[in-house]
Amino acid sequence: MGKFKIPSIPPTTNKTIRFPNDLIAEVEQAIKGKNCTFSAFVIAAVRTALEDLKQE
Repeated sequence: MGKFKIPSIPPTTNKTIRFPNDLIAEVEQAIKGKNCTFSAFVIAAVRTALEDLKQE
């Protein structure tokens, strides 16, 4: 029998950030119909950008 591990949620901090309206619209269109929130999309994008910077 497999071992089930209860997942842990990483600690988070609420940050207020302003986005240009056109960028919000593009993100919302990209995630429409997908199982993804605006926050999850932005977090993934930032993680990708940081990885790219590390590789430069």
